[in-house]
Amino acid sequence: MDLRTFGNVQGSPTDVHVSWAGGQRAMTQNGSRPPEVLSYFIIQGLSNLGETRIMVFYIFLVAYIFILVGNSMIIFMSLTNPKLSSPMYFFLHNLSLVDILYTTVTIPNMLSGLLTKTHTISVRGCFVQMYCFIQMAVTGRGILTVMAYDRYMAICNPLHYTAVMTRPFRCVLIAAAWVFGAICSLPGTAPTWNKTYCGPNIVRHGWCDPSSVRRLVCGDTYSDNILSLSSALVALLLTGVLIVTSYILIGLSLSKMNTAERLKAFGTCAAHLTVVSISYGSASFVYISYRVGNFPAEVRIIVSVLYTVLTPFLNPVIYSLRNKELRDAIRSTFCRRPALAAKRLINTVYP
Repeated sequence: MDLRTFGNVQGSPTDVHVSWAGGQRAMTQNGSRPPEVLSYFIIQGLSNLGETRIMVFYIFLVAYIFILVGNSMIIFMSLTNPKLSSPMYFFLHNLSLVDILYTTVTIPNMLSGLLTKTHTISVRGCFVQMYCFIQMAVTGRGILTVMAYDRYMAICNPLHYTAVMTRPFRCVLIAAAWVFGAICSLPGTAPTWNKTYCGPNIVRHGWCDPSSVRRLVCGDTYSDNILSLSSALVALLLTGVLIVTSYILIGLSLSKMNTAERLKAFGTCAAHLTVVSISYGSASFVYISYRVGNFPAEVRIIVSVLYTVLTPFLNPVIYSLRNKELRDAIRSTFCRRPALAAKRLINTVYP
């Protein structure tokens, strides 16, 4: 597909580069000259939005700042408040850390691209961004799975919960989530490292998305696409099945409780269940939107960005609204410190 159909002005530098790169690829395939290895990629992003880019920039900037502040607040509260020392908050602040890293891998670069006409990234930097993005995404799913297991133990095996969920075991579960993310990220990124890219070097995405980068390879990428899709399905289906199984067992246990116990137990997992539903629901929507309908490239990029920021953006809101202990901790922290400062000021003025 000709990249010039995505809104480039005739005679622009991008058009010249694409035409040259397309001719270079044709010459390579005909065997008249060897491929010239690329040293950088151009991230197309939302460069074709015109003046609307500034508005989009501020929207995503505010969302990114909220993600940083909200998730950092959860981490700070979980580490400093003694009332939030349970395993659930240990897993929650690890999830918040992953959410911060997950968005930081892509959003700052995308924001800088909205302010410049041409956004470039080195080939090596592109591969690093690609790997970190996939790893953070899969690790987040792994931590959500660990949190589902935590809720299963708390509700279905309350007598053994404290003995099982010790701090060393919690660290093992978090380490397993990170290792799972690292392993599942390799099939989608490793095959792209030793490929030859002879142009065009324009990545039609907001960042180095694996499928978008593979389209620039000089050669057949069918096996790479199958391997990448298989690893993604394994990561999503394995974590999804484990989460669903945990909640099925939780549901069976809830059916044996009285109404008061049932409401109390359901309240402890309502926030996690909401986050899981939004996370997997938005992932399904993105998958379907990419394969159904002929959407412009800009629409697909915006959908991908919204999917990337949606769960990290909503996590602090959902857990703050649905969790009384966290709400009380936030309220006590932000209400107590001004009161202490005022008291110190009064003591200084009137000793």
